[in-house]
Amino acid sequence: MDGDIAYTTRRKTLSVSWTLVTSSFAIIVLLCALCLFFFFHPRTCRQLSGSLAGSTEMLLDEIRDVNYGRLDNNIGTTDVRLPRDVVPESYNLRIVPYLWPDDRGASNSTFDGQVSIVVNVTAPVDNITLHAVDLNVTECLVTRHPKMVLNEHVMMADSFFIPIQETQLDLSKQFFIIKFKDMLEADYQYTIYIKYTGKFQDNMEGFYKSSYRVANETKNRWIAATQFQPTDARKAFPCFDEPALKARFTLAIARPQNMRSISNTGLKMAVNLPKLPSPLSSYEWDAFEETVPMSTYLVAFIISDFEYLSSETFRVWARSEVLSHTHYARDIGPRILKFYEEFFSIPYPLKKTDLVALPDFAAGAMENWGLVTFREIAMLYNEGVSPNSQKERVATVIAHELAHQWFGNLVTPDWWSDLWLNEGFATYIEYVGVDHVEPKWKMEEQFIVAGIQSVFLMDSLKSTHPISARVSRPEEINELFDCISYDKGASVIRMMDHFLTRHVFRKALTKYLNSKAYKNACQNDLWDALTEQAHKDRVMDKTLTVKDVMDTWILQPGFPVVNVTRNYEEDTLIVSQSRFLLHDSKNDQFNNFWWIPLTFTTSSKLDFSVTKPSYWFKPEELMLITETGISSKDWVLFNINETGFYRVNYDSRNWNMLIEYLNDPDSYSNIGTINRAQLIDDAMSLSRAGYLSYQTSLDLTKYLYHETEYVPWKSAYRSFTYLHQMLIKTAIYDKLKAYVLHLISPMYKITGFADNPRDDQLVIYKRFSLLSCACELGHSDCVRNAVAQFQNWRSNPQPEKNNPISPNLKAIIYCTAISYGSEEEWDFAWKMYKMTTVASEKDLLLDALGCSRETWILARFLSYALQSNSSIRTQEISKVFYALTNKVAGQEVAWNYVRDHWRELKSTFVTGFSTMSEIIKSATYHFNTKNDLIQLWQFYKDEEEYLGSAKRSVLQSIENAQANVNWMEKNFKTISNWLQNDTLYVSQYTNEVD
Repeated sequence: MDGDIAYTTRRKTLSVSWTLVTSSFAIIVLLCALCLFFFFHPRTCRQLSGSLAGSTEMLLDEIRDVNYGRLDNNIGTTDVRLPRDVVPESYNLRIVPYLWPDDRGASNSTFDGQVSIVVNVTAPVDNITLHAVDLNVTECLVTRHPKMVLNEHVMMADSFFIPIQETQLDLSKQFFIIKFKDMLEADYQYTIYIKYTGKFQDNMEGFYKSSYRVANETKNRWIAATQFQPTDARKAFPCFDEPALKARFTLAIARPQNMRSISNTGLKMAVNLPKLPSPLSSYEWDAFEETVPMSTYLVAFIISDFEYLSSETFRVWARSEVLSHTHYARDIGPRILKFYEEFFSIPYPLKKTDLVALPDFAAGAMENWGLVTFREIAMLYNEGVSPNSQKERVATVIAHELAHQWFGNLVTPDWWSDLWLNEGFATYIEYVGVDHVEPKWKMEEQFIVAGIQSVFLMDSLKSTHPISARVSRPEEINELFDCISYDKGASVIRMMDHFLTRHVFRKALTKYLNSKAYKNACQNDLWDALTEQAHKDRVMDKTLTVKDVMDTWILQPGFPVVNVTRNYEEDTLIVSQSRFLLHDSKNDQFNNFWWIPLTFTTSSKLDFSVTKPSYWFKPEELMLITETGISSKDWVLFNINETGFYRVNYDSRNWNMLIEYLNDPDSYSNIGTINRAQLIDDAMSLSRAGYLSYQTSLDLTKYLYHETEYVPWKSAYRSFTYLHQMLIKTAIYDKLKAYVLHLISPMYKITGFADNPRDDQLVIYKRFSLLSCACELGHSDCVRNAVAQFQNWRSNPQPEKNNPISPNLKAIIYCTAISYGSEEEWDFAWKMYKMTTVASEKDLLLDALGCSRETWILARFLSYALQSNSSIRTQEISKVFYALTNKVAGQEVAWNYVRDHWRELKSTFVTGFSTMSEIIKSATYHFNTKNDLIQLWQFYKDEEEYLGSAKRSVLQSIENAQANVNWMEKNFKTISNWLQNDTLYVSQYTNEVD
């Protein structure tokens, strides 16, 4: 029931007409029916009552008054940080897992642990506080000894036990507190011995269990694995679970004889460990070498029956069935590792590197030092079956995690507020690393659309957050694992790389990493190192520091739009800056300004190679540039290769000159490929936010008729996808379809429905995007070919073994055939999904299963995913929601389920790594009516206390929906008129295709 319900009163009269009687009776019947309906649908009743409490406009006013920045204002109100008077030096950890059936009968899925922690006490204390969650401590002892201490934890003669008064658990802070009768003296070392039991987590956090089956086997094969980032080491052993509290770790694990265990370091040759009790006669101890100093979240261990391939000290592990799919990871990994050693001028700190593909894994991958863990889809590539995009995915994820071995592991942020130092650097350096080993992939160009332009959307919302945000509680920390920390962090680091120059950037990084090796740092430490090198090499004025510049990008939310207004007669430029906001930009009260590196070129220069700033725009509103030497007949284009993290808007005359130049088939390619992509993305986004008329931005898109490069087209597809989402339920959608199909028609004629796997990567991506767009818009030849190839696969006697479809076209063909097909096509794809063992094939089929136009099939798909014995792993359920919301038919199915079953979903999923946040965003991205907005607001009010780490994402979704509603009101008529008046393109498309 929607919220737009209004009541009107009528003046009472003395006469009663027959019409009134029948109407009254009808109303009574309707109310009774509504009562019965709401009796069985209490949530809908609650929504209705909320709507009845006030008018639609009152609710909309309430939404408009939301302070989207309030999350940042409230963060950190509860202090859950550990005291700093007790500092760990080393851990000796032994774990005995009882994961496998019959180990302990009914008591399996538990583990026993013992940990001895050597700590330094720096000031007198009456307690020691550390972290523990879901652990049952059965014994706790503390001993004191002189600071020149232990050898393998053998107590010296003058060591003695410290009387413990009591131990306490503070569940809200996840503390385990050891209280003493007397004060502990400073300048001594103490050993904390804790014996405990724990239970395996079943949500892929902490020390968790997982299972898989080999073909034709009925019993599960079990795995025990860890995922500790950010705050889940405390679920496996009592510890000082904060990144600044680094220590050395010595680990011993008991495991069945038919299995293997691996950890951060290599195995010791001979260790004196206690004999295991008789029920564990089939178990053996594995003892590992001591680690280098590191944070608890990087500790890792896995017990499995996996096998491995190796290249000297580099090993890749996986299930035996898919081990052959790890060849590319095994080949690319050592090459990237060697490149990073050269790039950072620092040898890899450890003796070995293991990469492990896990069937169940919450994150995409995790950089545990020396033992990097992955979802299978992020590490496995099957030549001839997986698409080329999967090969790149494997390379970039491996490059990202290996970059962390230096940036994050060797030098670790003091606290999670600087998570972006880990993730932003690794995200940027992954492109540098892959570009070195796969130069034909043009990773610099790809970063523009995959990194910068993709994060602009979230960062243009008022509810975004600064890159460096204050956090305290675990759920707040989880919120930071988003595209602001990753992609925006990477984008501003790329900007810094360019304004400092690569030479200065690398030299400063090496000094920073060497000075902070095995320690912790904050962003100011990095800024100091970069400034010192920049001043030494004279690439930055000594009156300016890197901190001055970067604080404006790191400590405040959002990004600027640079407005360029030219005086064509006097050869001057007036440049202004303001925060770019997706909606309500005229009422911006943030008053934020940035240090902006300005680069530009003209139609006479056409120099797209120099990215060192021509000018620095100070954090002020206006800047006047005189004597530019720019001819009044030349256009000017700012932000060369989009190295700056900002958008650019021009006066109408300059826009028109750029449009005229682009629309000339002989001249458009003189503008660099990246800047053509920038012009499209900037223009369409400026129009979306109300800074520029759609008349101008749509006129600019006409040039795409002769564009042949991937990156500009990728930018265009993103903008057209938004128009598609907003207009698909309107009367002018056919005109939009006709226009876009006209633009792609020249490329379609050249490309056709064919794939050549030997083509360069960006040619393959361009073809994929082109055919995806064509089939999505109903291009008859595209749909006909897709359906025919899918049917050809279905008719094969052994379709699970023989798939004739080209890997690079599978996603298009699967989705199109299911979209235009019936239950039979869907059931076939579902069957193939359950049968395949290839990770990329499962991924493609899961996406395609959401392409059906039948809502009942999509509802069934969702029920399949959520049932307890589902063939779809829990980690993939968010992908099911995303697949549904990519198509109109599935959007309502997905949203209704999220709205009505939020608390169940929250208990099902891992709360970290943005799983819940992504579900919310994908389910509501298309909202563009007042009713949509009210439903979302009601959901927020109903579930606010249960949202957890998804709260910011819901507020962002509300703001985005509000922006979409405003967009429809402001732009629908303009776009409609433009499409209606541009009949030339519609008729051209009709003639070309028909």
